[in-house]
Amino acid sequence: MKNMEIYHGSGEKVEFPEIIKTKYTKDFSWGFYCTKNIEQARRWAERKHKNGLINVYSYKENSNLKIKKFEKMDDEWLDFIAKCRNGESHNYDIVEGPMADDTIWNFVNDCLNGDISREVFWEYAKFKSPTHQISFHTKKALECIIFERVDNLNE
Repeated sequence: MKNMEIYHGSGEKVEFPEIIKTKYTKDFSWGFYCTKNIEQARRWAERKHKNGLINVYSYKENSNLKIKKFEKMDDEWLDFIAKCRNGESHNYDIVEGPMADDTIWNFVNDCLNGDISREVFWEYAKFKSPTHQISFHTKKALECIIFERVDNLNE
């Protein structure tokens, strides 16, 4: 597999990525999150940071690692992110797939709470623009990415 350029939106240069456990888990649990979508990385950087930066990495998949890929939002993806967001862990080194942004996450919660059916959830979800995230969950996974540069959004 050839190298793919991936991005991490942040308020700081992240030359040496780490897996940091925070109070709240994300879609694919704790990990270092990137995307192949530059505009999405820009939104991540601008959302929480006055001086947003986009860290650019070269990623080469290691087939010896345990990798889970979701090609699209489906029931398996929905169940997986629901478990992760509720604090359950998994044993994948890398997980890749669509992102449940805040709007989608509200629909996920509504579905899990029984306020809307899965059918209604999928009706709401299909109108969202495509997203992408790839999360690295182990030190071996982080070895698959190489820091290339940082781009300042304000330049």
